[in-house]
Amino acid sequence: MTEQIPPPNLSTDKDFDGEYFAPIYTTTVTVSGGTASHGRASGRARSADGALDLNLRMPAELGGDGPGTNPEQLFAAGFAACFHGALSLVARQAALDPAALSVEATVAFGRDPADGGYVLRVDLVVKWPGIDPEIAAPLLAKADSLCPYAKMVRQGTPATITLAS
Repeated sequence: MTEQIPPPNLSTDKDFDGEYFAPIYTTTVTVSGGTASHGRASGRARSADGALDLNLRMPAELGGDGPGTNPEQLFAAGFAACFHGALSLVARQAALDPAALSVEATVAFGRDPADGGYVLRVDLVVKWPGIDPEIAAPLLAKADSLCPYAKMVRQGTPATITLAS
């Protein structure tokens, strides 16, 4: 039997009042092109620590061959995992057991009617068997305000793009 991993020592309290972004964790993933010379269709994504190493493929719905992961799946996994973690944290703080929680993220890739470019749409579905909706509602709202993926979707996220020399 494996021992359960304890949750990280994170807080929802306002325990930071600095005026600058304070990173707690940083990771780097590099995508390099494959036979199609771009990561969207046939590249490889590798994290600096080697924990993530997978092939990227264009989904069949977009004309690709399909076997492999695509950016929308990676985003959906990240968003669902992050929201699940935030909701689990607030559930534990409310003395509720989050073990039965699951979060399903559906990411749709499509055309942006505003400019004709591309845009993503995300729908999250939380499954929490046995929880009263009136008890769950404030916890969902608190998790939504805590989850950085949800915040990013609501208000954007700072990003820099630099050409390496």
